[in-house]
Amino acid sequence: MKILMPGIDEDIEFMPLITLEEEGDGKKDVFADIIPVLPLRNTVLFPGVVIPITVGRDKSIKAVREAYASDKFIGVLAQVDANVEEPEFKDLYLIGTMAKILKMLKMPDGSTTAIIQGKVRFTIREFVGTDPFFKASIDVLSDIPYLNDKQFDAMVASLKEMAGNIIKLSPNIPTEASIMLRNIDSPGFLINFIANNLSIDIKDKQKVLEQNDLKERAQSVLLHLESEIQVLELKNRIQNKVRSDIEKQQKDYFLQQQLKTIQEELGNSDSLEKEMLNLKERAQKKKWTKEVGDHFEKEAAKLQRMNPAAAEHSVILNYLELLLDLPWGVYTKDKFDLKRAKKILQQDHYGLEKVKDRILEYLAVLKLKGDMKSPILCFVGPPGVGKTSLGKSIAKALNRKYVRMSLGGLHDEAEIRGHRKTYIGAMPGRIIQSLKKAQTSNPVFMLDEIDKVGADFRGDPSSALLEVLDPEQNHSFYDQYVELEYNLSKVLFIATANSLATIQPALRDRMEVIEISGYSVEEKIEIAERHLIPKQLEAHGLKKKHVAFSQQVIQKVIEDYTRESGVRELDRKLAAMMRSVAKDVALNEKRSSELSGGDVKRILGIKRFDAEMYQEENPPGVAIGLAWTYTGGEILYVETALSKGKANLKLTGNLGDVMKESASTALTFIKSHSDEIGVRQEDFDKKDIHIHVPEGAIPKDGPSAGVTMLSSIASAYSGRKVKKFLAMTGEITLRGKVLPVGGIKEKILAAKRAGMKEILLCKMNEKDISEINAEFIKGLTFHYVDDMMQVLQIALKNDGSAPVVGKV
Repeated sequence: MKILMPGIDEDIEFMPLITLEEEGDGKKDVFADIIPVLPLRNTVLFPGVVIPITVGRDKSIKAVREAYASDKFIGVLAQVDANVEEPEFKDLYLIGTMAKILKMLKMPDGSTTAIIQGKVRFTIREFVGTDPFFKASIDVLSDIPYLNDKQFDAMVASLKEMAGNIIKLSPNIPTEASIMLRNIDSPGFLINFIANNLSIDIKDKQKVLEQNDLKERAQSVLLHLESEIQVLELKNRIQNKVRSDIEKQQKDYFLQQQLKTIQEELGNSDSLEKEMLNLKERAQKKKWTKEVGDHFEKEAAKLQRMNPAAAEHSVILNYLELLLDLPWGVYTKDKFDLKRAKKILQQDHYGLEKVKDRILEYLAVLKLKGDMKSPILCFVGPPGVGKTSLGKSIAKALNRKYVRMSLGGLHDEAEIRGHRKTYIGAMPGRIIQSLKKAQTSNPVFMLDEIDKVGADFRGDPSSALLEVLDPEQNHSFYDQYVELEYNLSKVLFIATANSLATIQPALRDRMEVIEISGYSVEEKIEIAERHLIPKQLEAHGLKKKHVAFSQQVIQKVIEDYTRESGVRELDRKLAAMMRSVAKDVALNEKRSSELSGGDVKRILGIKRFDAEMYQEENPPGVAIGLAWTYTGGEILYVETALSKGKANLKLTGNLGDVMKESASTALTFIKSHSDEIGVRQEDFDKKDIHIHVPEGAIPKDGPSAGVTMLSSIASAYSGRKVKKFLAMTGEITLRGKVLPVGGIKEKILAAKRAGMKEILLCKMNEKDISEINAEFIKGLTFHYVDDMMQVLQIALKNDGSAPVVGKV
C-alpha cells in the first residue's frame, strides 16, 4: 500500500497521514450550495484521510486559494484520464470527496502545497462554471452502516490483519504505519484509509469510492489486498533469490579476483585464458563434422563459465582434450603397389599363402574402386603360427598404422564402449583410446585372442563388439564417454583366435574366418633359418661368424625338444643355444662355430620327445588315433583290455560324453557284426571290457576318435594287432558309416612328427589333404574309407590266427 501525492507535474510518495476524528463528523459540517472543484489526476481521496497535494495548474491554485479564504471546503474529483493536461467536465468522475484544507504551504521552489482532509462523499448534481475554476452544486452521499454484524466485524478484522501483513512485506512502508492501523477504531474510516492506500489503478479505486454499502466496499478492498499480498510475496521471493544469486556471484567474483591475484604473484595469471584460446585454435584445425563442432563449442562455452576450482571443470577439460586428440577425418594414404605388398608379406612370413592372397585381393579391389568397406578378418589357428605378427606385416604392406588390443580375459563391456562421464574416473573405451594413440582413423586394428572374451555381471564385451565388427553399423560407432558417433568403417579389423568354439555365433558370423594351420618340420626349418636365427643373433649380440646352424641340427631341435604346431618353443630353444654360445664368446673359449648334435644335447639336455615310442609293436587292443587341440595336432592312444565278467563296459582317461558315446557305438557295431569280424558271441557275454585313453589328467572329447576306438575294441576281441605305423581319425555311426572330421592338417603334421607312415581318413576328408603341400606329406600313405568294415580291413593285421574281416 502507498499514498500518492496528487500533483500536476509529478507523482511523489508520502507517508500516510490520518486523523483520529470520526468520519461521521463531516456530516455536521455545512457546505455552500455551489463549491469549488479541484481535479486530481493521480489519486482518489477517501473520507477521513489526510494527504498533502502539490497544486500547479492555474485553475487549481485559484480554486484552492478561494476555498482557503472562505470556509476552507473544496470538492475533490479524480480525472478519468490522467494524461489530460486541461480537463473539462467530461474528463472528471461524478462522485468525489468533500475535503477541508487544513494548511497552505509555500514551498522553496515557489510551488504551493495544500494539506487536505477528506470529509464526506458527494455526487455532482450540476457543473455551474469553469472560470476562473470549476464550480458545481453537489449532493452529499451517506454510507450504509453495519452495527453488531459479526460477518462485517470479521471482514474488518481481516482487513486490519492483511494490511499489517502488507506493511511487513513492503520495504517502502514505514513500520509506524502498523501503529496507526491499530489506533483506528472506526470500521468505516479503516476501510477508507486502507482503500486510499491501495496500489491499484485509479479506475479501480474510484469503483471502491462509489460503493455506498460499507460491507461491499470492505469486500472489494479485501480482494485487492489479497491480490497485493500475492504480488508482494512473489516479489519478495524473486528479490530474495536474486539477492542470493547476486551475493553468490559477488562471492565468486571476489574469490576469482583473489585467485587471479595469487596467480599473478605466481606468474601464471593468464593460464586459463591461454588454455581456452589454445583449445579453440586446435578446434579450428580439426576436420570434424558440424555436429561435432557444435557439440565442442557448447562444451567449451560451459567450461569458460565454470569456476576452475569446481570438480566438473577438470572433467569437461579432459573431455574437450580427448575430442581434440581424436583423429576426426584423418586417414593415412594406402600404397597400392601390389608387388611391394607381396614382397613384404613374403619377407616377413613363410607360408600362409591363403592369408597373403586375401590381403592382396583386398588391395587390388581398393586400388580399382578407390573406396571399399574394410573386411573383418579372423585368423584362427594354434598358438605360435604368426597370427599376431601377420597383422604388423599387413599394416606395413598397406602403409597404415598398427594398433593391437588384447581381449583375453576382458569382462567389462565399458572396456569397449567406455564409461558415462557422470562416473568418477570415467574413460573412453579402448577402441577410442587406441585410435587416439594411432592418430589415424584407418589403422590396421588387431583384436587379439577374441575367443577368450569373458562375460559376467558387468556386461558381455563380445556383444558390444557386434557393433564394432559389423561393416553395416560401425560407421556410426557410439562410445558412451565421447557421446558422439565415430566412423570405424575405414578401420581394417583383424581378429585372432585359437578356436571358434568359444566365439559367440553372432560375432563369428560378422567375420571372415581364415584358418591358419600348424607348420610342418620342413616349414619350421625354413622359418628358423629365415627369421628366428637372425632375430636371436641380433638379440644376443652375436654375428654369423660366431655360430652356424645346419638343417640337421635345427631338425633335431624341432623333433627332440619341441612338440607344437607353431614355432614359439623352437624360438625359446634357439635362444637357449644362443645364450650358451654368447657365454663362450664372452669368455674367449675356443669352439667350433658349427653346432653339432652333441652341442644340442649338451646345451638343451636329454631329448624331451621320442618318436620311437609311437613306432613300437603294440599288443592287441591298442590303436593310435589323431586328435586336435588348441595347440595343434596330437597323437592319441586308445587301449582296450578284456577280463572275465558280465559284459560290463568301463571307460577311463577323463573322457567327455561324445567320446563315451563313440565307444558305445563302436561296441554295439562290433556286437552286431561279430560274425564278419570273427568274434564269438559268448565273448561279449562272459567278458568285461575296459577302454582307457592315457594321459588321464587331460580332458578329452570329440567324435574323431570313433574309428580308433572301433579298431581298438575289434583288435581286443579278435586278438589281432593293429597295424604298426598306422594312425587314424574319423567319426562313426551305428549304420557303419565313417564321417569326416576337422583339423586334418594339424593331425597329419602330428602323425608325421611321430613317425607314422599310414593315415586312415574318411573319404570326404580327401579334399583337405589336397590343400597340404605335397612336400610336407612326402612318405605318407593315405587310406580313404566310407564304412567301418573298411576301417577294420585296413587297420587289423591278418597273421593267420583269426579269420579275415568280411565285407558288409
